[in-house]
Amino acid sequence: MQTDFHHAVTYVTARSAGFDHDQADIIAYSAQYVDDAVSEGVVHFDNDAFYARIHSSHKSTDVGNLNNDYNHLIWLPFHFLPGNGGKGPGEDPDGTFIQKIVCLPDSPPAKEMVQAALNDKGKPYSLHRLGIALHVYADTWSHQGFAGVIHEINEVEHAREIKSSGMYAKQLQHMLEDWLDDFIPPLGHGRAKMFPDLPFLHWQYKNGRGVWIDRDNPTDFCKAADAMCKVMQQYLNKTPSGLPAADKALLNKIFLELKIKEDKTRHTRWLDIVKNGFNGEKFSFGSAEISYVAEGVGSWKEKALGSSWDLRVHPYKPGFLSSNWKLFHDALQLHRLTVLHDILPKYGICAG
Repeated sequence: MQTDFHHAVTYVTARSAGFDHDQADIIAYSAQYVDDAVSEGVVHFDNDAFYARIHSSHKSTDVGNLNNDYNHLIWLPFHFLPGNGGKGPGEDPDGTFIQKIVCLPDSPPAKEMVQAALNDKGKPYSLHRLGIALHVYADTWSHQGFAGVIHEINEVEHAREIKSSGMYAKQLQHMLEDWLDDFIPPLGHGRAKMFPDLPFLHWQYKNGRGVWIDRDNPTDFCKAADAMCKVMQQYLNKTPSGLPAADKALLNKIFLELKIKEDKTRHTRWLDIVKNGFNGEKFSFGSAEISYVAEGVGSWKEKALGSSWDLRVHPYKPGFLSSNWKLFHDALQLHRLTVLHDILPKYGICAG
């Protein structure tokens, strides 16, 4: 999933669940920032204070993607949560260890992960932690069938769109063929490129085990949004009934009809939809203005640390400890520790 879902759709589901604008904004920013927090290390301040942060993603060109040690710390806890074959603690799926770490939608480890985030309600970073967990939770639908390590199980061959016709289908199929690249390491869905991320796409491919897989992205994305809404309703001590019928129908309509391939353009369109509606229809919470800036002026990082990133020592701001950037990184560290050292070991998965 890309910025349109992790930011805009997460905001929509948060508002539908009952969060106010400011709370939903924090949850949605945190959910997307998981993909954009690509720096780690110690930040030094001019009063001798320091803060050590971790990262939750690699840039696509990062050589760290070739190192499975890094993959365990990045892709497994934040993007390709192991599903243990859909089995519970103490059980093993058929096959070798790789079958335990293949990502699956709403798996037992995924349910434990979101529950752990719910258990931290009341902490200063609880909304940030919820957003991080919801990013990973949503990805269990879009990343299903892939593992966050370099392995042949992630091979993708003969990917093609189905249930479409006409000039658009021909253009898209040409694009898919251009994207398929055997030189890309079989890490996660890297060889599938953005096929799992396009909300409107119904496609199929042959995986590394020679099995044809049929993927219906609009249906999967709707299921993910509904499940996320239930989690957020639990956070608010409400009955986890999921998305209101009208909001769910509108989401499905947008996923199917908004056939924009480019992430930033699709996200920009979503920002307009949240504010002005889609073909005359609005979500149940009405109209809202939202935005997302990953870095630079207006970003959480800039507000917390300033814009002078050429400095090795940064001016310390009194509000740093309560800044969204710092609270996000606090939650990020707790999320990784919880997933790798508390949850996955219950399933016989040692990855931390």
